[in-house]
Amino acid sequence: MAANVGKKLINSKERCVDESLEGTAASHPGLRLLSGHRVMVREDVASVRAAAKVTLLSGGGSGHEPAHAGYIGAGMLTGAIAGSVFTSPPPADILAAIRAVGQGNPAGTLLIVKNYTGDRLNFGMSLERARSEGLHVDMLVVGEDCALTSHDKTAGRRGLAGTVFIHKIAGALAEQGRSLQDIVKVASQAARQMGTIGISLSPCSVPGSGPSFQLQQDEFELGLGIHGEAGCRRQKMTSADEIVSAMLDHMTNPDNSTHLKIPKGSKVALMVNNLGGTSCLELGIVGRAAIKYLESRGVAVERVYTGSFMTSLEMAGVSLTVLHLDDTITACLDADTSAPAWPRCLPGHSRTSDIYIPAPQHIQAEEGGTTSGQTVQTDQAQLLEKVVQRVCDRLIDSEEQLNSLDRASGDGDCGSTMARGAKAILASVSHLPFSCPHALLLHLAAIVEKDMGGSSGALYSLFLTAAARPLQSDTHPTAWCAALHAGIQAITRYGGAEPGDRTMLDPLSAAYSTLSTALSSERTSLQALEEAVKAAEKSAQATASMPARAGRASYVSADQLTQPDPGATAVTISIRATHDALKGN
Repeated sequence: MAANVGKKLINSKERCVDESLEGTAASHPGLRLLSGHRVMVREDVASVRAAAKVTLLSGGGSGHEPAHAGYIGAGMLTGAIAGSVFTSPPPADILAAIRAVGQGNPAGTLLIVKNYTGDRLNFGMSLERARSEGLHVDMLVVGEDCALTSHDKTAGRRGLAGTVFIHKIAGALAEQGRSLQDIVKVASQAARQMGTIGISLSPCSVPGSGPSFQLQQDEFELGLGIHGEAGCRRQKMTSADEIVSAMLDHMTNPDNSTHLKIPKGSKVALMVNNLGGTSCLELGIVGRAAIKYLESRGVAVERVYTGSFMTSLEMAGVSLTVLHLDDTITACLDADTSAPAWPRCLPGHSRTSDIYIPAPQHIQAEEGGTTSGQTVQTDQAQLLEKVVQRVCDRLIDSEEQLNSLDRASGDGDCGSTMARGAKAILASVSHLPFSCPHALLLHLAAIVEKDMGGSSGALYSLFLTAAARPLQSDTHPTAWCAALHAGIQAITRYGGAEPGDRTMLDPLSAAYSTLSTALSSERTSLQALEEAVKAAEKSAQATASMPARAGRASYVSADQLTQPDPGATAVTISIRATHDALKGN
């Protein structure tokens, strides 16, 4: 094992999530796994559906245990979906979970999602697909992070440990038989009345990798995210009391755009959350300091929850969540639950080694979905194949260029991600339906969703899925332009970014605007596309001087963002390759 790779009690990094889920199910008799999916549900899920009560789902990347599977049980979640470590779960697993808890249940299903781009995209895509199947589904996005200080638009307040409070509140209301609309209303109000702030004493490391960041021995970082994203500042180590004061001072500072108001006389619940590597002794000290701080300001701390609620692997550190209480919220927190990770002592069931239940029917849909749609002549199909191959080849050749751009604004893997998707497409090229553009885009969407992974896979899959619709009945150049517009709208709706935010949307929007105008003139389709390519390349180059307002780059200091956005650059490489293939270059 390399010296810079963190030591882990695992068998393999490829199977660590699956084996952890199996261990959780084997240890808790009320939980079951869906075969073929990283989805955990209640053992009595069939009875829950039959009772016509609202079902609750949450999830996200693994590495935050006991979130989210530990909060499955009567009075909390009905199920949870696990992604790879620090990676949003794929839509196929989310949709499987929705079907498992929602089929035959008229009360509906609520998705509780932390405010991260990948989670919003993948859960949003799954919600739309579930609704198209006739299922009643809604989504609540939680973002209670109080670390951000800027008043400018960013990727938004991150969802942190306070999300567990929302699990408990929504779960108690669902157990009472409240409607989906009522649950969303109460839980949304609670989410707006809480805040979380964290500190780290040391980094964590994803299995198979080194530390996610570096901290000096005499430093701590205030306001970092649960994946090791940068916080708002670093300070010299001091006493626990002073660190807790710094945390709560920042949380309540009215100069911060994300602060939480806690006036004198407030009644609150306090969560002291272990980020993974903090001892119980330290948690007690931190809890004591937080209670003293709040009570010294005339705040009634009526409920305190201390433990590991939402961790970041082995990161040493804590987060504090403060939630305003009223009679309804207090009753929800006090309500019984069988969820194993919620801090209440409730009788359990006898353990069983039979940890799996059959997955619901129709989860295994054909890759790419329907193949119906307008077809094209053989020569046009061959041209489409040439375009797909050329785009994939260019992206593979540009892997290091895109990785280099991404190192300044992300985790340095944009090129590798794009190349992985391109290679997967080339491996399937002999089976793609080039004669039907609608079906072709759906197949490509399924491939990139499965093989690219992360936010990029979700974005491109979402783009291609939406772009396929206008091509179902028309394949003329104007239909392809409409397809481009539909894809842009889908990314904007679920990705949270807009043109001007320094993302892939900038060149896509520039290309669409130019292409639409040019096609309305006397220019040929190829001339119109050539103008669109130039507009996209100019827009992508301009991202070098844009402030980042979405995605991971929005958490990076502006003075470090001096190169074009890697996602925008990847778009221009693809559009240029399309033009060259059509022109015969």
